[in-house]
Amino acid sequence: MQTDSVPSVQHNVTEQEWQMRVNLAACYRLIASYGWDDLVFTHISARVPDTEDEFLINPYGLLFEEITASNLVKVNQAGEKVSPSEYDVNPAGFTIHSAVHEARSDAHCVLHLHTSDGVAVSTQKQGLLPISQQSLFPLSNLAYHDYEGIALNPEEKVRLVADLGNAHFMILRNHGLLTCASSVADAFLYMYIMQKACEIQIKAQSSGNELTPIPAQILAGIQAASDEVTKGANGDIAWPALLRKLRRTDPSFEE
Repeated sequence: MQTDSVPSVQHNVTEQEWQMRVNLAACYRLIASYGWDDLVFTHISARVPDTEDEFLINPYGLLFEEITASNLVKVNQAGEKVSPSEYDVNPAGFTIHSAVHEARSDAHCVLHLHTSDGVAVSTQKQGLLPISQQSLFPLSNLAYHDYEGIALNPEEKVRLVADLGNAHFMILRNHGLLTCASSVADAFLYMYIMQKACEIQIKAQSSGNELTPIPAQILAGIQAASDEVTKGANGDIAWPALLRKLRRTDPSFEE
């Protein structure tokens, strides 16, 4: 994939920031590869390591398949570019992501999508249903936020972070899905699982047959089971393999 030429910033940033840039660019490419992007209208952000108010986000106007480590835009909580970039950022994306990064010190990565199945589930009054193994993981740590229109109102930030609380999974009603985590790998894995749960729910409902809910006592024990399955590594159990796949198919995300 050829992208607009942007000089590499690798030697102008710390090693930690460069690694975060590579992981974030990889996440954008993975979302595109799964078909979960929405032209240029959703966003993934990552806090710049060793800073309190700076984060990286996509250049507004580029497709996710065009994102590279160097063309990510670095902004602060005021929405100001911290380093030179010819690109702007999505104002709605800034509202959502700046709110979560500011409120949650553990939210080093915030991932927001508008997938068809995710939005479809977000329109349902009962939200995500406990009908699949995949649904149990987000249900163990899930928040909801009511729709307030396109996220341009700074006052919505207070309500969004209050609704999010300490959760890592959120359904934005009538809007889409959001995950946040201490690493890009974890945020991606959380989104992968929640997206799969939504796909399964929509397919199951389309059959017209009565659905069988999973007993509450199984849901109660899902976190311990998750830690055992991933050997405590969470997203890192799959992330290295995903990076290897990207490097085989198109390594330009690391530019």
